Amino acid sequence: MRSNLRRCIGVLAVAAGIGITGGVGQAVGAPFFQDHEQDYSKNKKYQQGLHEGQVDQAHKRDHSKKRHFKKDDDQKAYEAGYQKGHGN
Repeated sequence: MRSNLRRCIGVLAVAAGIGITGGVGQAVGAPFFQDHEQDYSKNKKYQQGLHEGQVDQAHKRDHSKKRHFKKDDDQKAYEAGYQKGHGN
């Protein structure tokens, strides 16, 4: 009986420790995963996307040119510019 009580207390202590450290890990990691807008306005790919978005909007087209860039930042900048120019 006594060993069962010790084992139960030990399991509860481990579970509580995991719960506390898991909560701290989430609180510490949270600022790194916040979604924030980046200023691409001076990026050439942003400008290209902005222009093409405005042209497509004027001609009532929906993303007529699908551009793919090697760098992820360039792709994001282009898409942000396109969305801004197209009015989305």
